[in-house]
Order: sequence, then C-alpha cells, then structure tokens
Amino acid sequence: MVVAGRSAGWRFGWLWAAYAASSLGTWLAFDAFPLIAILVLHAGPTEVAVLAAAGLAAGALVAVPLGPWVEFRRKRPVMVAMDLTRFVAVLSVPAAFAFGWLTFAQLLVVSVTVAAADIAFTAASGAYVKALLRGEDLLAANGRLESTTWTATIVGPPLGGAAIGLFGPVTTVLADAVSYLLSAAGIRAIGGSEPRPALADVPRTRVRDLAEGWRYILSHPALRSLFVNTILVNGLIMATSPLVAVLMLGRLGFEPWQYGLAFGVPCVGGLVGSRLARPLVARHGAHRVLLVAGALRACWSLGLAFIRPGTVGIVLVIAVQLGLVACMGVFNPVFATYRLEHTDAERVARTLSAWSVTSKVSIATLTALWGLLAGITGLRIAIAAAGLLILSTPLALPRRDLAAQPRPGLVGPFLPETDSGGRFSPPPRRGRVRSR
Repeated sequence: MVVAGRSAGWRFGWLWAAYAASSLGTWLAFDAFPLIAILVLHAGPTEVAVLAAAGLAAGALVAVPLGPWVEFRRKRPVMVAMDLTRFVAVLSVPAAFAFGWLTFAQLLVVSVTVAAADIAFTAASGAYVKALLRGEDLLAANGRLESTTWTATIVGPPLGGAAIGLFGPVTTVLADAVSYLLSAAGIRAIGGSEPRPALADVPRTRVRDLAEGWRYILSHPALRSLFVNTILVNGLIMATSPLVAVLMLGRLGFEPWQYGLAFGVPCVGGLVGSRLARPLVARHGAHRVLLVAGALRACWSLGLAFIRPGTVGIVLVIAVQLGLVACMGVFNPVFATYRLEHTDAERVARTLSAWSVTSKVSIATLTALWGLLAGITGLRIAIAAAGLLILSTPLALPRRDLAAQPRPGLVGPFLPETDSGGRFSPPPRRGRVRSR
C-alpha cells in the first residue's frame, strides 16, 4: 500500500500493528466467557444465552450517549481510553478467578463494559482513519485490516483451544486483556498532533445529538440501504450460530474438533477475498463490487439446514462457509470504505456508533427470537427460515451509486473522501458470539 505522505504511512503502520494485536487477542479468546460460565461457574444453557445476548444488548444501550461524546473529542485519546477500559475490565476476570471470587454477575458486567467500549472505539477509529487517509489508500488500508482479521481468525482459535487445554479456561482471557494493552501502546506510539474537532466547544451532549447518527443514516439513500442490508445479514447469520452448533454437536454427533475444523478452514476464503477487494474495485468500481459481493454472500446460509452426519456433512459445511466468508472478505473492506466516503466528516463517530448499537441490539434480539423459533418448529426449520430471509437481503442493497448526489435535508459539506468504517470490528462469524 502506498500511502500519500510518509507521516500518514508510519502512523497507519502503528495503527495496523495495534489492530493486529487486538484481533489476535479476540480470536485467541473466542467463546471464552461461555466456556468459563460452563466449566468454572457450572452455568446452564439459559444463563449462557443470557450472557451472550444481554451483554451485547445492554452494552449497546450504554453506548448510545458515547457516539456524540466521541464526536466532540480528539479520537486517538478516546481509542487509548477505550483500550485501557477493556484491558482493566477483562483482566478482572482472571484476577477474580485466581482469588476464587469470580461470579456470573461479574462476567455479565464485563461483557456489558466491553461491548460499550467496543462501540466507542469503533466510532473513534473510523473517524481517525477517515482523517488520516485519502482515496485509494483508504480501500488498501481496509483491505489490510480485513486480511488481518481473517488471519487472526484462522490461527487464533486453534492456539486458544490448545492454551485452554494446557493451562485452563482463563488463560486466553488473560491474553485478550494483554492484547488491549498492546493495542493502546501501539495507538499511543502513533504520536503527532490531532486537530481539535469542529464541535469540540459544544458544552454538553444534547438529546438531539443522541439520535443524529440514525437520522443521518436514514436520510441518505445509499447508507440507508446498506444499513438495512448489513443489519439483517449479520443478525440472521449470528442468530443461527447456536442452532447450528446444537445441530452439529448434539443431534448429529460431530466432535468439537470436527466442528472447529468445519468453521475454521473456510476462513482462508475470507483472507483471499480481502486481498481481491482492491483489484476488483479498480477494475469494476466500488458500487458494482458491493452489489455483486453483497448478493453472493446471501446465497450460502440456507445450505446449513441440510447438514448430514459424517464426512458428507463436514464437506457441506466447509463448502457453504467457504463461499460465505470469501464473499464477506470481498464485501467488508469495500463496504467499510464506501460507508465512510458517504459520511460527512463531522458526523462519522455518531454514524458509526448508531450503526454498531443497532447491530448489537439486532443480533441479541434475533438470537433470542430464533432460539424460540427453533423450540417451536425444530432446528432445521429455524435455520432454513433464516437462510430464506437472507436470500431476500440483496433487495436492500443500493441500486445506484449516489457518491456525487447531494443529500436533501442535511446540513454541512459532503465529503466523499475516506473511511475506516468500523473495520476495527471483526465481521460476524458463525459460531463466534463475542464481538470486538
């Protein structure tokens, strides 16, 4: 990647290193809290479901006022503060475990804290990279971040599983906490000065500021379309994750290593897809790549309703997941760039916060609803219903490239220049409940 300006190049290098450390920590500790709840606290399925859903939902609600707060402040200090907040919160789990004080309530509080800090960090990082990079550098940067995500997804879970087997269930949580500290150090090392936000003199967060992100998204045709599309796709994929796990590990009798293999190997497709995103955009344009990759990623999930025992079932899961994550690998960096290119600079943090809050609440809600649906209709019917609904989501993709069109009813300049669009959050992946 050739970055316009040597200073921007090494600053992004530090940012990339911080992101890599944080991503590896996330995937080393995948599903760590549910495992601790089950193995250490002997929690039942209801408590584990509450931990997964309530942490996301409550964290999102806590984060609602953080969007405007981030918008009115320098972004790099906010990112460091959120990393340190997550470090302290996550570190409290192995500390409490060491002294025999760990409780389910603490896991729930930590989940809420981390979810809220995730949203604030995503908003700040998106605004920061939008100011740091321009033009093609933005897409190249998002491609590298996406590649890093999938690389961490490939190597993290096997290493984390081995660490848990050798050293116990809280080992990976400790590694995750350290990764936040390393991320904070990397962001701190970026150095340099950061312009004071234009709205920094606003004395306090006003009620109307809380809804500004949603108002902005819903007032813009392209963002509104992508908002509906991504919320539905990600929510439905994550909602069926526990159902697929129960189907494979319970009803069909697959071993845990077979389940991990079936969902781990296809992540190579995400890595390949992310490397293809930039040349595809150069050849066909961002809007066309968004439409095609966005439509193709909706075609796979229905196949998981037809999993069978044995080798045939494993091959089917690998094929479905390979197609899904390859399309996501192409779609995600292009979407991230496109989103920030269509977002005014002074509204980036609030827009990304609104997006993240809605995503987390939707995932929590749909997960609960699909659990109820599976109880009424059965696992396969519930998985198939989600797959059929996902097939309709390409209808919500933006049909026209609106980059050059003004947006009626919005005040402020239209600056179609850059993005990081929340690429500091790994894309939803089936079977992985935690989010970064």
